[in-house]
Amino acid sequence: MRRIRLILEYEGTRYVGWQTQPNGTAVQALLEDALFAVTGERIALHGSGRTDSGVHAAGFVAAFGCAGCCIPPEALLRALNVNLPRDIAVTACEAVGEDFHPRYDAAAKRYRYRWYQSETRDPFREGLAVQLPRPVDAEAMDRAAKRLLGTHNFSAFCASGGKIPPEERVRTLTECAVTPIGDEIHLTVTGDGFLYNMVRIIAGTLLEIGQGRRSPEEMEAILRGERREDAGKTAPACGLYLEQVFYDKKEAGL
Repeated sequence: MRRIRLILEYEGTRYVGWQTQPNGTAVQALLEDALFAVTGERIALHGSGRTDSGVHAAGFVAAFGCAGCCIPPEALLRALNVNLPRDIAVTACEAVGEDFHPRYDAAAKRYRYRWYQSETRDPFREGLAVQLPRPVDAEAMDRAAKRLLGTHNFSAFCASGGKIPPEERVRTLTECAVTPIGDEIHLTVTGDGFLYNMVRIIAGTLLEIGQGRRSPEEMEAILRGERREDAGKTAPACGLYLEQVFYDKKEAGL
């Protein structure tokens, strides 16, 4: 059985996320359709995780096994991209060991959240970043973000729909930083695992700090309290990107 790993980029606005669902179009379904068009086989894909509706990806990892597919990886990459819509692209394709699993073998993931500061809406960033009509204090946001580094119970940053029991919500963050980039502000978070809506709740809480509605020092109390109601609102999905999946702990800083 030949096993192939794919790296994907997609603009998630039109999709219900990565995983195939009955309530809308998913990236997984379109990629499986493209594989069928290229190979003539119905192939089940495994992904490195799930992304929510409207969330984007710059480095999503998927893999599949194919008994009869003998197309070279570089030719398969080109053929898949011909059969995918313009907002989904395969950026890398390679043969891997038969036991590789994109989700279970992952050591860490990096997410990025994007805001842009502008009094007027930018049509070219609509759906790709969240507008901030008034300036925010990025330095205060960064100070607060740094307080989340290390190993903690992140129950305060888990949406109520999360199925993981509270006692199992311990995660390790090796990166949590807020950086101004031109008129944009980016939150970058790297960790060994993430709870349901965790990055978006962190982003929403940091935004309230940047707006002066909370102090950076409050982040520690929110974390210790382990209560979702103490944290900020869940930030919109359109600002979130899965940036990279790590399969080496040292590379992720773990």
